Amino acid sequence: MAEQNYSTNGHAEGVNNGYDAGQDIIVGLDIGTSKVCAIVARRDQENPDQVHVLGIGHSSSNGLNRGVVVNIEKTVRSIERAVEGAEAQSGVKICSVIVGIAGDHIQSFPSRGVVTISDLEQVVSQADVDRLLQDAQRISLPSDRRILHVIPQEYIIDGQDGISDPVGMSGLRMEANVHVITGLLTAAQNIYRCVERAGLAIEDIVLEPLGSSYAVLEEDEREVGVGLIDIGGGTTDVAVFEDGTIRHTSVIGIAGQMVTNDIRKGLGIIGEQAERIKREYGYAYSAVILNDDSFMIPGIGGRKPMEVTKSMLARIIQPRMEEILEFALAEIKRSGYLRHLSAGAVLSGGGSLLRGSAELAQEVLGMPVKIGIPAGFGGSALAPEVESPVYATGVGLVMRALKRTSEVDLIVEEEEAEESVAKESMFRRMKKFFEEL
Repeated sequence: MAEQNYSTNGHAEGVNNGYDAGQDIIVGLDIGTSKVCAIVARRDQENPDQVHVLGIGHSSSNGLNRGVVVNIEKTVRSIERAVEGAEAQSGVKICSVIVGIAGDHIQSFPSRGVVTISDLEQVVSQADVDRLLQDAQRISLPSDRRILHVIPQEYIIDGQDGISDPVGMSGLRMEANVHVITGLLTAAQNIYRCVERAGLAIEDIVLEPLGSSYAVLEEDEREVGVGLIDIGGGTTDVAVFEDGTIRHTSVIGIAGQMVTNDIRKGLGIIGEQAERIKREYGYAYSAVILNDDSFMIPGIGGRKPMEVTKSMLARIIQPRMEEILEFALAEIKRSGYLRHLSAGAVLSGGGSLLRGSAELAQEVLGMPVKIGIPAGFGGSALAPEVESPVYATGVGLVMRALKRTSEVDLIVEEEEAEESVAKESMFRRMKKFFEEL
């Protein structure tokens, strides 16, 4: 089901040394709380559903808090370092990007639009669908918020509901139930400002859980019902899908950095040490620890090193991870689709890399859980590097842009075909008219 986006067409171009511009080069820029990641990719010419990753660049991020820019200069420098790394690896000069947006300022709600069919023969056209989606976003919003996405849930023609693609159908009146996603205007403006100060143009701005879903969810999962929980550094993004479309979105301001902070305070160490220990020895669920090995952490200010076991560390990590998952469960319940998630839940983001996170999630959520690994790279040489939940958002931004480009191309081809048929029909009518004279 096509999505209406009110930024741009979602296609980023790279003018480069090793590839020509006709190869649909896309650059996804994931500006996260703990890292900034740039991914350069192009569509596979033989299989449009596959992408080839050409380059990856990443850098630590210190200018954001819970997904929102709080320091322009630090964020700009992080973006520049990530982009430089992606350019060096890919040989592509990056000019424009698809950028993700998150933060607990994100809000979503249902809306509805109604239009009459403009065609004299009462046949629905793409222009009618566009008018309908424009009508659905005529809603009263506070002056400090802006619409990011308007996503159709279903179309209704003359009272007949459950329609996913109305183009070509006959009718007099068309309605649509849509999912509207909004964000804080200043948060979006600050992202634009940082990217532009880094010398780049923004082709599209995309809600991060929506982007991640393109990388880690399969079509059959979207169809039968699935919940996506992306545990990042500053925010945990939740998205619920059913019948092939997104039904609910939410961003929670508790995530992986809170876990690191708990370790820092619990063990009395600095933040860098806490992050390293979390990655090397951390378990989200103590029940999956097989060998309760111990490790040493350095003392501060001349104090003696301290010996810590994995189970002791897990007792610090597990309560916070349970809290994150309970918040995610509350959002899924609020969506009204908890009983519709036949495929269970998919975890992604850096937080999902903690050992035992899937087992803990399965216990808290009460449904099947798997770790979401980005896929769909064909024979890309860099596929192993991006097949990690950490890159779900960056890869998803690229895949979404390529998919939307394909949809746009298809629409153009259909419109050209309709125009050709209309011309041929007009020619036949004119020929018949002159023959009757």
